[in-house]
Amino acid sequence: MMRRRHLLLLYVLAGCASPPRPAPPVSHVPPPAATAPAPPPVVSVKPPTASGDMIFDAWAAEFQGRALAAGIRPDVLEREMAGLTPDSKIAALDSRQPEFSRPVSAYIKGVVTPDRAALATSRRDMAEFDAIEARYGVPREILMGVWALESGFGAIQGDYDVIRSLATLSAQGRRRDWAEGELIAALKIIQSGEHPRAQLRGSWAGAMGQTQFIPSTFLSTAVDHDGDGRRDIWRNRADALASAANLLAKGGWVRGQSWAREVTVPAGFDFSLTEGPKLTPDQWAQMGVVRADGLPWTEADRTAQAQLSAPAGAAGPLFLLFPNHFAIRKYNNSLAYALGVGLLADSFSGAGGLTRPWPQEQPLSLVDRMTAQRALAALGFDPGAPDGVVGMNTRTALRAWQKARGLTADGYLSPDMVRRLKAEAGAS
Repeated sequence: MMRRRHLLLLYVLAGCASPPRPAPPVSHVPPPAATAPAPPPVVSVKPPTASGDMIFDAWAAEFQGRALAAGIRPDVLEREMAGLTPDSKIAALDSRQPEFSRPVSAYIKGVVTPDRAALATSRRDMAEFDAIEARYGVPREILMGVWALESGFGAIQGDYDVIRSLATLSAQGRRRDWAEGELIAALKIIQSGEHPRAQLRGSWAGAMGQTQFIPSTFLSTAVDHDGDGRRDIWRNRADALASAANLLAKGGWVRGQSWAREVTVPAGFDFSLTEGPKLTPDQWAQMGVVRADGLPWTEADRTAQAQLSAPAGAAGPLFLLFPNHFAIRKYNNSLAYALGVGLLADSFSGAGGLTRPWPQEQPLSLVDRMTAQRALAALGFDPGAPDGVVGMNTRTALRAWQKARGLTADGYLSPDMVRRLKAEAGAS
């Protein structure tokens, strides 16, 4: 009984005790703001020395910021831009548009010569070719064709200061974006320590070495074939030729396939198919297109997609162009250039000449070419800007006009076509 009273007393005292203190309220004050990152340090670069040419100096001052943003160090930029002046010879070369275009037949006749074939004979057995062919799959004859056209087998590489050349082209503005990109690439070559500026000599347009690589192509594609730690396309022919092979391989070169083959077509053939669809040789054969030499297609060629080309019109030699032709055009995007390389390669390998000879073509003046383009546009066949360059757009428009008028639609701008266009459009 006594024990119950003590327990009851404890319960009463517990009920009278003060309630527990509530927890302090949660603070809703936001934490201090994060510290903003410090701005990048301001890079100080000395302004370029005035050259005396206002246009060039204004460009050089603006270019500094773009070069720094592209990763060129201030010390490299200051050193290479110091005392830089435009080259008046380059300015004249870049702005000069030929009054007369050189016909493809004249170009090929000037390229595929007995002299070049003789010079190639002593180079066919160079030890470097075995390893280059095995690695990249590009035949030595094709590489010799490139080598011959680009620098006369290394003899004519150009002696222009590439930095000065590209700076001049950049300041002129006609091709500023391209030229500035190549100038920055050239500065990166110097900055890397791989080659000093004194080594960067080349053509007036910035192409360098035995295989005439522009600086950006050197950075992305040149190779050190002999393993000496330096990609030397100027003095080391193995590096130069392997670099050219690497460019062609990256451009889609297919081992074992032809670059092109001369073909014949039946009477009444629809020449509007030139520079058009890409079909297999068997598919072309269904339309009467066959090898001019009468030989069968190899298995490698039979499965390839080939395009029909009539570079000198329906009266000249005709070709099926295989993917390797277009790989050559990654080197230089010119039909005539790729034909020159390929036909040179054929001559180096001892292949016979063409079945159909090149016709005697008459050069067209710049005025005639531009007049023809304006006439096509006036007649509703858009050739693009009337710039006098007979490129793909002009040839496509011309083929459409020829086909609409019942003419041979080969897209070939001859003097006769110019006269017809001018007469129909009433051009003077």
